Amino acid sequence: MKEAAGEANMTVVTIILIGVIVAIATPIVKSMMDNTKNRADCMNSGGYWENGACSGGTDSAPAAE
Repeated sequence: MKEAAGEANMTVVTIILIGVIVAIATPIVKSMMDNTKNRADCMNSGGYWENGACSGGTDSAPAAE
């Protein structure tokens, strides 16, 4: 019986750790994806990405939202 309780506790700890990792990683990944999209939009319009903003090009992309 002790083994089953210990295993259940380990399962709960694992689920909590997975939740914490997902909560931390999600905003980081979303930020990187948004930045990549803004850079690509800027380059597609003929501009170049410098210091977090699009410079030049025909239709300058907005800075990160």
